[in-house]
Parts: sequence; C-alpha cells; structure tokens
Amino acid sequence: MATIFTKIANGEIPSYKCAESEDFYAFLDISPLAKGHTLVIPKKVEDDYIFHLDPKTYSALWEFAAKVAKALKAAVPCKRVGVAVLGMEVPHTHIHLVPLQTEGDMDFRKAKLSLEPAEMKAIADAIFAEYEKL
Repeated sequence: MATIFTKIANGEIPSYKCAESEDFYAFLDISPLAKGHTLVIPKKVEDDYIFHLDPKTYSALWEFAAKVAKALKAAVPCKRVGVAVLGMEVPHTHIHLVPLQTEGDMDFRKAKLSLEPAEMKAIADAIFAEYEKL
C-alpha cells in the first residue's frame, strides 16, 4: 500500500509543490516549523529509513535536496536552511528543510505554524520559481 507521501508525489493528494524531478519531489510541510518548511522525498522508494537507500539514490536525494535548499533560501529570507532527517511520523524517507533565523527554529517540539492556503501557495510558488532558475 502506498504511503501518504507517495500519494502526494503521484498527485493523488494535493500538495504545495516546491520542486520536482523524475525521481524526487519537494513540497511544503502542512504543519511547518517555519514559513517555507519543505519536505524532500524519493518518488520511487518508500522505505522509511534513509540509510536503507541504495548509494545512488541516497546521493541523488541529497543532491536534489541541496538544490531545493538553495531555492528555499532565495525565496524565504533566512540565515540558513536547517536539515533534519527524522522519519518517525511517516514511513517514507524524507528530508526536512527548515528556514532558520536561530538554531531554536529547528526544535520539532515547538508549536507548528498554521498558515492560510493562499500563503502556502505563494511560498511554494516562490520556491518553485527559484528552483527553476537553478
């Protein structure tokens, strides 16, 4: 059975797309730590543990995530883009990219933001536009 992230990547569940390639998909987290909090996933591999990925997929995922992080930083004002791989809530490998002003912005225990759909779409569109420039 497909994971929720596979369904998102396949367009079966709506998402705020930030970037896409043949093998990978990036979209906004619907419960973000910060505006622009993006998830990066492999489309064709549903394993829930990043270190189970074959070396080629693992390297390509990080290369794609780096490009998305550059687009994210250009689209959302921040000092850095933080990276986390937790994978506890959805059984599908995913990388969190979080715009940071301070290290405390990366605390997954803090309250999540609730953004309006129009704002989410605007953020995703801005990241996508920057990604397309790279």
